[in-house]
Amino acid sequence: MVRTTVAFEGVSELILEKAVQLGLARSRTEALRMGIFALNKEYNLVKDIEQELLAARERLRKKARFRADLSRAEKDKLAKDLMKSR
Repeated sequence: MVRTTVAFEGVSELILEKAVQLGLARSRTEALRMGIFALNKEYNLVKDIEQELLAARERLRKKARFRADLSRAEKDKLAKDLMKSR
């Protein structure tokens, strides 16, 4: 999940506000999400959403495993270094 704070001014801000005022979106955040989906629909950026989500989850799992392994390796190295210094 990505969390980002974004500031809009001018036309972008006006468009988001109008989308909410007209009831197209419940919030500016929802209007942004709608824009993202419209962008994908227009340019077909993600062809098979379900497949892409599964692949992204697998990449995250691998990254988490790598970090855990790295963390263990770092701890082992620190323990060895401590033993050597005694």
